Amino acid sequence: MNRYRIRTTTARALLLVFAFIMSAFFALPLLWLLTAPFSTQANLAVKIPETPSLANFEAVFRNKFAIRALFQNNLIIGGGVMVLVASVATLASYGLSRTRVPGRDVLVYILILFSSVVSGTAAMVPLFLLIFNLGLIDTYLGVILVMTGGLLPSGIFIMRDFVDSIPRSYEEAALVAGASSFRMFRDVAFPLVRPGVMVIAIWAFVNAWGAFLIPSVLLRSPEHMPASIAFYSFYTEAGTPNLTLVSAYAFLYTIPVLLLYLIVNWRFGFRFFGGIKS
Repeated sequence: MNRYRIRTTTARALLLVFAFIMSAFFALPLLWLLTAPFSTQANLAVKIPETPSLANFEAVFRNKFAIRALFQNNLIIGGGVMVLVASVATLASYGLSRTRVPGRDVLVYILILFSSVVSGTAAMVPLFLLIFNLGLIDTYLGVILVMTGGLLPSGIFIMRDFVDSIPRSYEEAALVAGASSFRMFRDVAFPLVRPGVMVIAIWAFVNAWGAFLIPSVLLRSPEHMPASIAFYSFYTEAGTPNLTLVSAYAFLYTIPVLLLYLIVNWRFGFRFFGGIKS
């Protein structure tokens, strides 16, 4: 009995040590992000500044290119992708869930498989040629459409779990009451899958917010570049980053996504599963 207790205590102690190491591994970059922007001489070490300063943020806001990329270009691209992916994924998943389509499960899995190719480096040449022939090079719309195409299959797959959780008896009751298909979706199905729509919307926005490859290939004008590319404006000609300015810009870069997550989580809550079971 004593040996069993010793083994159990040792296993728990090792588990706690492992958890502490992993927590520190992920917490140190966050601590650096919270301290470096307020230091006048930032480096890669986590050090609380003795005299916190906002000089780094003042220098960042003087960079018009970086500020426009963050508060204009990123919001346009991220908002467009978020709206398209959330709306189309919701409608498509509802149609797949409520319509008898032969091989629909196989179809969804095939879409997910190809989604990893659509947004990958292997597809950049055909995507570039497609967007070029459509006349959408160096436009927000071209970037939004390519990102939406890459995220939609996974978005549909996630949304199907929310839609499948709605009992069909709710919709049957609405049909008996004389509701049209659109009204049945608007008044019965959509309010129940709204948490899922918010999950898809935030997921799509975060993916578009941090995208680098697709904008760098499809955009040409500095006026259209997103913040992920504007980071390089804080590098010297030799390719050395100015850590004080990079850290301040990275701090600002995380705020919109964090605020959006907190607001939506407070208003709707996040559930990665359907909320109603029949």
